[in-house]
Amino acid sequence: MRYLLLTIFLASSLAGVADESPSAPAKAPLDIKILEAKWGEASLNDIHAVLTSTANQLWPHAAQKKLDTILVNRSTEGPIVLFRRGDKGQYFVNLATSHRFWAQYAFQFAHEFGHIMCNYKAGSRENQWFEETICESASLFALGRMSKTWEHSPPYRNWKSYAKHLGIYLKERIDEHPWPESTSIASWYRQNAKILRENHAERKLNTTLATQLLPLFEEKPERWKAVAYLNAKKTSEPRDFYQFLKDWKTSCPAEDRELPTKIIQLFELEKPHTER
Repeated sequence: MRYLLLTIFLASSLAGVADESPSAPAKAPLDIKILEAKWGEASLNDIHAVLTSTANQLWPHAAQKKLDTILVNRSTEGPIVLFRRGDKGQYFVNLATSHRFWAQYAFQFAHEFGHIMCNYKAGSRENQWFEETICESASLFALGRMSKTWEHSPPYRNWKSYAKHLGIYLKERIDEHPWPESTSIASWYRQNAKILRENHAERKLNTTLATQLLPLFEEKPERWKAVAYLNAKKTSEPRDFYQFLKDWKTSCPAEDRELPTKIIQLFELEKPHTER
């Protein structure tokens, strides 16, 4: 199996919405390699261009300064980033798409890249639903930015027309998961806590909540830094959601605690609630 050996440089024309301010911390370039697979009509170069653009919406705002190589393969069993790592630390990401469905590539890859930003790891899964929700927010965030940047700076000049399709795909995802009218996040959570804890990949619920968390990241993209500490205290021991969020907040550097603080407030978890 051979790889498409291409490196993403954030300073390149594919940089998307990279933070190029003089005070921004130096970032090592990402290395994404596409494996030869049954991608249909899509070329390896085109897939790489799409995933480059996708990653560039999130990577400038991540806490990490360097990541190991990301190997991307095709799977018919659903998108996933594997716990197993390569002999040189490579991440294995599988996407369940093909041909030139660029919006689907972007949506799936942004989700899995979100797990990487969260420093995902094995352990107790009762709060895994929240990481899945954060990663759905990453997909919505990336698609929204790509739909704008591709209007003037697509990977290829003749791809400008795809910008509107990215926006349509985003709108469809949000419209398919409407937030219940006159419902607070805290109330919604209390209604769905049991289902979420028992089924972390309940995509309808994950995406519905993600639409409500998305504005937190759109308002201040630097809040993505906090997700790197989400699993810092994850073990095989179970924790209630309040303790999970509290552990996340205390694991963050002081300057990155705004996001978990706001989320604790939105869920009205300043004091522990009985989860039901």
